[in-house]
Amino acid sequence: MHNTDELIADFGAFIQASPSSYHAAAAGAARLEGAGFTRLDEADAWPTEAGRYLVIRDGALVAWIQPEGATATTGFRILGAHTDSPGFKLKPKPSTGSDGWLQAGVEVYGGPLLNSWLDRELELAGRLVLRDGSEHLVRTGPYLRIPQLAIHLDREANNGLTLNRQRHTQPVYGVGDRSTADLVAHLAALAGVEAAEVAGYDILTADTQAPARFGQNGELFAAGRMDNLSSVWAGLHALETLAADPAHIVMLAAFDHEELGSETRSGASGPLLAEITERISLGLGATGTDLARAYAASWCLSADAGHSVHPNYGEMHDPAVRPLAGSGPLLKINANQRYATDAHGAALFARACEAAGVNYQEFVSNNTVPCGSTIGPLTATRLGIRTVDVGVPLLSMHSARELCHVNDPIALSGAIGAFFAGA
Repeated sequence: MHNTDELIADFGAFIQASPSSYHAAAAGAARLEGAGFTRLDEADAWPTEAGRYLVIRDGALVAWIQPEGATATTGFRILGAHTDSPGFKLKPKPSTGSDGWLQAGVEVYGGPLLNSWLDRELELAGRLVLRDGSEHLVRTGPYLRIPQLAIHLDREANNGLTLNRQRHTQPVYGVGDRSTADLVAHLAALAGVEAAEVAGYDILTADTQAPARFGQNGELFAAGRMDNLSSVWAGLHALETLAADPAHIVMLAAFDHEELGSETRSGASGPLLAEITERISLGLGATGTDLARAYAASWCLSADAGHSVHPNYGEMHDPAVRPLAGSGPLLKINANQRYATDAHGAALFARACEAAGVNYQEFVSNNTVPCGSTIGPLTATRLGIRTVDVGVPLLSMHSARELCHVNDPIALSGAIGAFFAGA
């Protein structure tokens, strides 16, 4: 039995290994392969016998356990999550600068809390693709910083900071002649490839400060990218520690590009999940309405970070529903189906938490503060699978460094494990 110290350290190590969605998919695959999963190529024929399998598509990871005795109508138990986080992405012609400073040309990725990225040591991380189509992961370690203007030069900064997304968010990484700077060549050298062979790249920024426990009893945990690596880690841990052969086909579907709306080939609005579940079903001999019957017997637990009540902004939350970090994972509810939870989903999550011996709490938005959405409604709409939205309560969501209680990711993983087991 793992204790809290071991599990939260493992969570922190996974975050540090995952500065980009591509690294998260690779790190998740590596630990699952260590737990006996076999990586498959989408271009190959797949085995049809029972086993543990995984697929990586770009920055997405899908892994599943096909039990002995599964048939074409066996239902799926899917944990849906996403690997990407808000930040900045390297532009074409990225080696820029001004007034003797070397800078990186970046574009805002998703919806980051911009001010939280100022005055932090950042790294570049992602993938390089060569002319021959080969892909190479790369990361720089601490390399850049977005410097804030000193208070002496903007006396009104504390009365309302406004950042221009183009002019004020370009990080510096040195001083010198910009005409001789070559960021892509630096990345290529780190990856051990020739710069002239780099034909494309997907490179993002990540905060480099290590995760940390702190607080009165060490119960608080701060790190970057917990939206949504908290859910990916919880799903990985639940999948690799599942004790018995499940009655369903259990699956972790960690998509990319949720922060952009999911409408990509590796996002939840794309074909990835439908293609993989169909291939599994066909391998089990599906004909006619078998896959529809399997979907009718299936559930998706859509896990994405949510909001803890904020002590300094209590008026932004619902007056009666006040979820608190450390009181268990969230059951996320929205009347307009921005979350996919309905009454049956609430009952399912209650059973899973009871089976795991963990508490859960409800989240609903204040009517004057519209909530975001998740992959839950997308999955329910695309496949017709019953879906329920859950997640870990955070403070400072979409900050470069977010905050949770150490117990909540662990409790979420326990509930996912009970869900996989058939609760």
